[in-house]
Amino acid sequence: METGLLDSKKRIEVLVRARYPLIYVVSSEEQRVIETVKSIAAERKKRMFIWSITKGLECDDGSCIADLREPLKMLEYLTESNAEGLYILKDFHPYLNDPVVVRKLRDVNKELKTTMKNALLLSPIMKIPPESDKEIAVVDFSLPGREDLGIIIDSIIRSVGTEKKLAGHGISREKVIDAALGLTAEEAENVFAKSLVQTGDFDIAVILSEKEQIIRKSGVLEYYAASEKMKEIGGLDMLKSWLNKRSKAFTREAREFGLPQPKGVLMIGIPGCGKSLTAKAISSLWQLPLLRLDVGKVFSSLVGSSEENVRRAIMTAESIAPSILWLDELEKGFSGMGSSGMTDGGTSARVFGTFLTWLQEKTSAVFVVATSNNISQLPPELLRKGRFDEIFYIDLPNKEEREEIFSIHLAKRKRTPGDFNLLRLAERTRGYSGSEIEEIVISSLYDAFDRGSDITQDTLEQAASSMIPLSQTMQEEINTIREWAKLRARRATSGSGEEETEKTRQIEMV
Repeated sequence: METGLLDSKKRIEVLVRARYPLIYVVSSEEQRVIETVKSIAAERKKRMFIWSITKGLECDDGSCIADLREPLKMLEYLTESNAEGLYILKDFHPYLNDPVVVRKLRDVNKELKTTMKNALLLSPIMKIPPESDKEIAVVDFSLPGREDLGIIIDSIIRSVGTEKKLAGHGISREKVIDAALGLTAEEAENVFAKSLVQTGDFDIAVILSEKEQIIRKSGVLEYYAASEKMKEIGGLDMLKSWLNKRSKAFTREAREFGLPQPKGVLMIGIPGCGKSLTAKAISSLWQLPLLRLDVGKVFSSLVGSSEENVRRAIMTAESIAPSILWLDELEKGFSGMGSSGMTDGGTSARVFGTFLTWLQEKTSAVFVVATSNNISQLPPELLRKGRFDEIFYIDLPNKEEREEIFSIHLAKRKRTPGDFNLLRLAERTRGYSGSEIEEIVISSLYDAFDRGSDITQDTLEQAASSMIPLSQTMQEEINTIREWAKLRARRATSGSGEEETEKTRQIEMV
């Protein structure tokens, strides 16, 4: 049995043995919780009863008391009955809005202290009235762990009547289990069966599609079905090498080898040079779900809601771990922390503090990918060692990288790169970013389509000469970023440093 389930069972058992009258179990998996409580009852030689608004009280001898459908009547029965044991009350949270029910529940708490009866309130959401928050013990029931999911896989394989080979395309059993972590037992069983029907095997893409539904329900996170590949990114060889070395970092072999869980990477640099594209490509490279945290959705007008939103986002990311959490343009979400108390009552500072603490202390397999264009607006606490595994600086592409970028975008648009003089194009686009080079190709296609012809070397060069690159309009800001990154960040490329050489030449000329 997996550690998580053992912990949940042990916590419930300890509370039962300690005679806690009211235990609130938070879980959407009724059947798993009931089976766990049933095993506790058997081990402790106790009776078990299950109540619901539709059936009343179901006893362990098969009988049913239908007259106890009303919540108040059930609570009265709890105090008056001589039948000792564990009472599971299904979906009791809606009735906690009734002050009479709340008052009666407090009476029950007092009455049961001297008995061998325990009331377990089973609900998918936690909703405890303020009057009872000191009297009710809360247990967050764990989702299925690796061993549980392995048992489900074996059950599905037996049900189809043949020994299926997991991962017919080289995907390991462990990868399939990793992909299913965060699903309930029923969700996992359904999606495994769905995958077998659709593909004839356990397909990770099908399993991840089920996780997408969980993420959408959070309201704060966005699921990205990343289709970008690392080969679609020109240059950045050192960053790619660093990421490739960590592609197996979430496996059990990595833990046994002594490697810690990777925390994340911060990519800073000039806009349009591949930071966001890289974040998406990591998902494809590692075959992990990519979640984008929209900081704007975190902040709410209701007091306390913003802090709860960021906690819920973190819990969602951890529940489907291993996963990648992407924070794009980090400075826009967490800038101005110093003035937070004067502008929003300290909400931004508290949200940022919650995120920082999690980033520093997290042990879950959530890899954080953060990008930033303006490092001057980033809080210094975010840049200290321990928050991220590495900070990479992504500069404007050098000549070799520009050739590669032209080749990628021409091939992407069904043109043969060998038909063009890529070296000449690279020389004529010194100081251009990757997104600007892409726009040159797209602009040339528009012009050619309008003329009724195809793109040529001349049309590409004309499009390049008519564009004013960001390196000219933001020259001072780019130089500032470069100076900052020299001693504080690792270069993402092992290029020749063409831009630095050009800058030195300009200074010498002056």
